[in-house]
Amino acid sequence: MEQQQFYVYTLKCRDGKYYIGRTKNLEDRLSRHRAKQVSYTAPRLPVELVTYRVFFDEYKAVLFEQYLKTGSGRAFAKRHFY
Repeated sequence: MEQQQFYVYTLKCRDGKYYIGRTKNLEDRLSRHRAKQVSYTAPRLPVELVTYRVFFDEYKAVLFEQYLKTGSGRAFAKRHFY
């Protein structure tokens, strides 16, 4: 049996802002962003996938996403991802 994967991803928007999200299906989620089905990114298209991390524990994925949305998490992401 295949283990469920959870993705924490970062998109760079046209206006230079970053979007951090979490999903079980990265390809589908990116398609939804590009189809203007996500309110934050719809007016900021096109978006570019900057990075993603794969987790096999949903709780750890949630914690990492929440961390990246904090001040220290943003500083971490700037140093390591962008």
